[in-house]
Amino acid sequence: MFTDSVELTVSSGKGGQGCVAFRREKFVLNGGPNGGDGGKGGDVWFRCDNNTHTLSHFQRKMHIKAEGGKPGEGSNMTGKSGAKKVIIVPPGTQIIDMQTGEVLFDMLKHGQEEKFLQGGKGGLGNTHFKSATNQRPTYAQPGEKGETRHIKLDLKLIADVGLVGFPNVGKSTLISTVSNARPEIANYEFTTLTPKLGQVNIGDFESFIMADIPGIIGGAHEGKGLGIKFLRHIERTKTLLYMVDLASYRDLKEQIETLQDEISSFSEKMAQNKYAIALTRADIVPPEELAELVQSFLELLGLEANEKSAFDFDESIPYFIQESADETLGYDREKPYLVVPISSATSKNIEPLKYALFNLVQSDRKTY
Repeated sequence: MFTDSVELTVSSGKGGQGCVAFRREKFVLNGGPNGGDGGKGGDVWFRCDNNTHTLSHFQRKMHIKAEGGKPGEGSNMTGKSGAKKVIIVPPGTQIIDMQTGEVLFDMLKHGQEEKFLQGGKGGLGNTHFKSATNQRPTYAQPGEKGETRHIKLDLKLIADVGLVGFPNVGKSTLISTVSNARPEIANYEFTTLTPKLGQVNIGDFESFIMADIPGIIGGAHEGKGLGIKFLRHIERTKTLLYMVDLASYRDLKEQIETLQDEISSFSEKMAQNKYAIALTRADIVPPEELAELVQSFLELLGLEANEKSAFDFDESIPYFIQESADETLGYDREKPYLVVPISSATSKNIEPLKYALFNLVQSDRKTY
């Protein structure tokens, strides 16, 4: 089961009780107090681990506690400290304080560790309370209580490119074609019920991560469909790939405007990301209609088709890509970086799309 949000109560360990004891040995007269201190309570840590991909293992753990310290013993022996509690979370997990809404930690990298709660101090044994006027103290401190916080864990997947589109427009087919992801694919809407990540390899040493989320419908930001629940998973991406279906009953203009409106309503920051547009299922549209349909869409966006590009796009069909002679200039965020018709079934323009997206991802990596 995929779980991307859980609420937990987390407590560090209580310190151990100090000991009340007195030295009792043969030939030792008037042995004084020698009660040891209690052990320190266990701390709570968070650790980021690439081998974990969901928060489902927290579903039945409503209260996580670190081990308490052991009581002190006679002969000035300190009690054993409680073991620290390490909470393992997948990359992209935010730890949020439920009372204030503050993001306490953002766990992004494998191996990242953050100390969350300090364990309670162990109580002092009665040896600390002897004095000239109190040579037989019968008092020892109780251990300090640990800290308790009510938190929320929110998982936001980390990807370079996020796929955005209506249900059943070919997002899952594309990610299964270009990456190692193997999502369920079927000819009905909302086949994808959970987000998927795939690694897109560019040659032997370069790659980028693509994220597929369930389809978005109009009103998703108000809770309709599944989109709003999973939009957080592309919130970290710097590049969006809008998937517009050439063979849909929905008008192309309606599709792109609805998708962009939903993204903007969900997050103004995400709406400012660089983006590209893939016109899917080009193999279903008759060839004589395809070029005209794509050309009219480009004109709708106020774009002119390229005559030639550094990427090997099929030149028999119009397409648009921003070409920057100087990499430091970047790309115009007001326009799509790329508009290209594709077909995952026939692999039309799929390889050039991979390399063009990687080029855009690389420009983001240099910028941030």
